Amino acid sequence: MDILIIDDSKAMRMIVRKTLRQAGFGDHTVREAGDGAEGLKAIEEQKPDLILCDWNMPNMNGIQLLETLRDKGITVPFGFVTSEGTADMRAQAAHAGAKFLIAKPFTVEAFETALKPLLG
Repeated sequence: MDILIIDDSKAMRMIVRKTLRQAGFGDHTVREAGDGAEGLKAIEEQKPDLILCDWNMPNMNGIQLLETLRDKGITVPFGFVTSEGTADMRAQAAHAGAKFLIAKPFTVEAFETALKPLLG
């Protein structure tokens, strides 16, 4: 399985990568992108099996990216790993087609719960 992490913070991408390993998903291929526009290009070229995306990023934010993907007919499983997890954001994410929203600070258990149904 190929996982794409999209976050404008290099440090956060490293933390997400480490948490994936700790949650038992370290045997998957993990790639990274620095914002939504870069992520869109990577998705179209690499066709990942799962996307973990921040919400607030420059150039194209996470919800814009998800809506763009769905408009293009790209249905790859998509989830948010973001610093905000309000009820409104969760509803907007679900309506746009996100499989989950993990709010920071997150735990290994949150990753296990959200990703196990998608990655086995």
